[in-house]
Amino acid sequence: MEIATETERKYDVPAEFRLPDLAGKAGIRSTDGAETHDLDATYFDTDDLALMQNRRTLRRRSGGSDAGWHLKTPGEGTDRTEHRLPLDGTPGTVPAELVGQVRAIIRRRELKPIARLRTHRVETPLRDADGNTLALVAQDEVTAETDGHEQRWQEVEVELVDGSPKVLAAVEKALFAAGATPAGGPSKVARALGNRPRPAAKPPKDPVLRYVREQRDAIEAYDPGVRRGDAEAVHKMRVATRRLRSTLKTFKRTFAEASDLGGELKWLADLLGQVRDGQVQEGKLLSGLDEQSAEFGPVAARIREHLDRQVAEGRAALDEALEGERYLTLLDRIDQLAAQQTVEPQPLRRALKSLQKADALLDEALFHGEDHELHEARKAYKRARYAVEVFAPAAGRPAKDLVDALTELQDVLGAHQDSVVARELLQELGQDSFWFGVLYARQEQVGRETYAQLPVVVETSRSRKLRKWMN
Repeated sequence: MEIATETERKYDVPAEFRLPDLAGKAGIRSTDGAETHDLDATYFDTDDLALMQNRRTLRRRSGGSDAGWHLKTPGEGTDRTEHRLPLDGTPGTVPAELVGQVRAIIRRRELKPIARLRTHRVETPLRDADGNTLALVAQDEVTAETDGHEQRWQEVEVELVDGSPKVLAAVEKALFAAGATPAGGPSKVARALGNRPRPAAKPPKDPVLRYVREQRDAIEAYDPGVRRGDAEAVHKMRVATRRLRSTLKTFKRTFAEASDLGGELKWLADLLGQVRDGQVQEGKLLSGLDEQSAEFGPVAARIREHLDRQVAEGRAALDEALEGERYLTLLDRIDQLAAQQTVEPQPLRRALKSLQKADALLDEALFHGEDHELHEARKAYKRARYAVEVFAPAAGRPAKDLVDALTELQDVLGAHQDSVVARELLQELGQDSFWFGVLYARQEQVGRETYAQLPVVVETSRSRKLRKWMN
């Protein structure tokens, strides 16, 4: 599947519209070489337009230079990301690879044709003095068929190629002067359907419910990247899952009817973790090693083989789970949480108690000097940090500073725990090998160094100045 970023602007134009002379504007030197295309696109969605509700469009288009299946999804800012596949298979059957990219949105609903758009396009390249294409201007005459009804209109699209945003601005100014106006809808198919998709619901005022919705949205947003094997998407989806699980636990009175959902979120987080943890450990253990050396080469190969197998097995289990009913049911139940309206009376007090519990666990762990107790304290601080995050947008700078301090503390505890896990793995793989022992000693040193950092980050996180807003 080809993935590309698309930066374009759309304009409505009157029937008599003529493209103005754009040469000489923002580095444009030539507008020669216009091409004509006849495009035929069938758009797919669910009966309730779930894709369009989530700012996605899916089509099968023939004709033109980029014929194929196209899935457009939100990108950065006003950009769009386009996923492309060739015109293989049955015309009315959406490729499974693209269905997977929207599975978290459509769930069990069927994708079916919702509109057919035929477009006569005149495409004009805007080139600089060296012949580079800065942008493409498409003048479109559109005929749309939906539910037996036909509509016709004209519009202009300007897509950035190798030019800067200044090109878009200059072209837009010229188009406005020639009679163009900003497009009345986000896409051709939305216009054909009468802009039927409803605007997104406003976020709830309650901070706990708003936080839950943010995590729900994050899980859905990173689902496609997880399916593609994107390591960062795996990490961020796991974080969102943990945040949501932690929120259910901290504010359990708000979510009393969802007490069993934590186990399902843990199931998903563990699946993501089997992939993520192997990737992280491989990076930490092999960082700085000369894998070609006679001493460390065999050691590195054995570590890489073990962790790569762990990641591959985790990847297979995760892929299977994402296509299963258990995962879809979990998404349904998360939706129910996000739609909840009732809340407990003093949620900030819950966050403070969570933080105080983490303090007590860490004090006990430091007193005993036990690694497993430090790990439990780390998990408690993670829950406390997530609880503080709930209120940070409204509480302002002190809350944000506390989140930063707790993150730093959690990172130090996390690095210490990573060294413990690494030592356990090295002991399992290396047995009596000398060079495995060298790596083991290195991880012991990491453990000592991180332990030595704790007093400073603990003191910072317990500053009265950072916490007084919670009392």
